[in-house]
Amino acid sequence: MFVPVVIVGAGHAGLSMSRRLTERSIDHVVLERGEVANSWRTERWESLRLLTPNWHARLPGHRDDGDDPDGYMTVREVSNLIAGYARTITAPVHCGTTVTGVTAGGDGYQITTDRGVWRSTAMVIATGACSVALVPPIAAGLPDRVASVTPQTYRRADDLQDGGVLIVGASATGVQLAEEIHSSGRPVTLAVGEHVRMPRTYRGRDIFWWTETAGILDEAYDALDDVVRARHLPSPQLIGSPQRRSIDLNSLQDLGVRIAGRLGRIRDGAAQFSGSLPNTCKLADLKMNRLLATLDQWATLAGIDDDVGPPERFEPTRRPAPTPTDIDLERDGIRTVVWATGYRPDHRWIELSVFDHKGMIRHDGGVVRGAPGMYVLGLNVLRRRGSSFIGGAARDTADLAAHLHQHLDRQVVNV
Repeated sequence: MFVPVVIVGAGHAGLSMSRRLTERSIDHVVLERGEVANSWRTERWESLRLLTPNWHARLPGHRDDGDDPDGYMTVREVSNLIAGYARTITAPVHCGTTVTGVTAGGDGYQITTDRGVWRSTAMVIATGACSVALVPPIAAGLPDRVASVTPQTYRRADDLQDGGVLIVGASATGVQLAEEIHSSGRPVTLAVGEHVRMPRTYRGRDIFWWTETAGILDEAYDALDDVVRARHLPSPQLIGSPQRRSIDLNSLQDLGVRIAGRLGRIRDGAAQFSGSLPNTCKLADLKMNRLLATLDQWATLAGIDDDVGPPERFEPTRRPAPTPTDIDLERDGIRTVVWATGYRPDHRWIELSVFDHKGMIRHDGGVVRGAPGMYVLGLNVLRRRGSSFIGGAARDTADLAAHLHQHLDRQVVNV
């Protein structure tokens, strides 16, 4: 079957592109291996809420913030939002269709699925950046009696074995799970590497109000000093809660969570941690304060100092003294390790030379290099700093749909 454009993935990014193509009267299909919003339905823990406020999760042609624009959607609310959006825009979604291969074919692409083969002039990869949970090689050193869990398989604390839990990684996922699992009565140790500390609210407004209004989230990828580093920054230490509260290493230590440095290796049943925790925390505090100073400066230049609260500064991160560097898992009663060490996309089904030496798609702002008419969506800092958030898809898809339209027009001219 031939169609001008095939979109792979029916999450918020793929559906946003579907809407943009419909606006331009471009015929297309959306192929989805499961249901619409599949990853939200099957690969998220039960208590998870969005990091961004409801008002920020706006999709093209959809601006309903609900009854609580400053709240944070639950997993079910997010999946319902995306499913409802698919119905509203009448997206041509083919659910239960797994793409098994993509090759060059004629003047476009051949997309092989478990339900047949499609041919297209252009295609959009919208399967996201969080397809596979990263588990570092050091996990091979875990004793057999210690369970290994990822955020994709974790659902609730009560599913874990009784006993202590070591959580590796202190970005958004790690700190949220540390709080939840500790609240279940299980002792928690959090291994902390590089992290981004950020308050939930600043001067009376949500931190995303500041970064959005001040234009930080809209900074273009090709205007950044080091886009590669920007794309690999950890997610900020934030939690979406009805109380709009902050979460950081201080709040976790107040609860009784034990803090250690970056996990270096596991050897003979012992977890060994880096001694660099004080410097890591100091650097995170320094970067947070630089951001707050930037926001203060912008508020003054924008003339809104009287419309928001006074400038704030927060307590420096407290570091345990001495910092634990070696923990015997058996003696310490640790029965589970949760690897909150990030995710990567899964594009193994693309049989084209479009990958770099690390297996990542080479692209310029979502336009895939070496593959005319191929685009990618949903990756970190794809076109802007805010690309990975639901609200970032609207601007990215507007840009890429225009580029795609031009590509199709060129193909017609060349026929």
